[in-house]
Amino acid sequence: MNDFEAISQVVLKERMYRGRHVKELADCYFADATVTTSWQSGPVSTFLGKQPVEVDNSMPIVGRFGTPIVHQNGMRAYVELSSTTNRWQLVNGTEAILESYMRLIYRVEKRSGEWKIVNLTSIDESDKLQPAIPGQNLKIKPEDVADLRRSYRYLAYVRQNAGGTISQDLLGTDRAQDENTLYENSEKWLHEKD
Repeated sequence: MNDFEAISQVVLKERMYRGRHVKELADCYFADATVTTSWQSGPVSTFLGKQPVEVDNSMPIVGRFGTPIVHQNGMRAYVELSSTTNRWQLVNGTEAILESYMRLIYRVEKRSGEWKIVNLTSIDESDKLQPAIPGQNLKIKPEDVADLRRSYRYLAYVRQNAGGTISQDLLGTDRAQDENTLYENSEKWLHEKD
């Protein structure tokens, strides 16, 4: 397998293993990796085997991923991966489907001949929420979501509705400067000398 294939495979495996809740997920990361998502920011050890409060593993979760865009320089690369996730869950007592659109930015390195992830950061793009059975009422009023960010409005609502919390300062496409800074920092990291 060439570098491009190995890099692409490690990020795609990470997504598939995460959705399947299998232990092989840990093999995609170096032990010193960090992860920043909507529900956690810190070492990979705080991400593996954990999940946000609103996730119920007895209900389906389906992820679909785009083609990885790989930016490589020697033993480092960062990867852009579009991701759509559908999660079934209860919202105000009614089964609903939360559909989230994200762009995942992975930093990967080749150490001892093996490519693995050293950082994962998610950018929220948009989302939508609908009843699993058409015609049912999720009992959401416009004022319930009026103050929530457009890039992850319903994710925020669902998490808060389940008793969790969520920052209103996450990376999202509705704050272009934050998004641009992530890309600028990824390019700098890519071209840093070890």
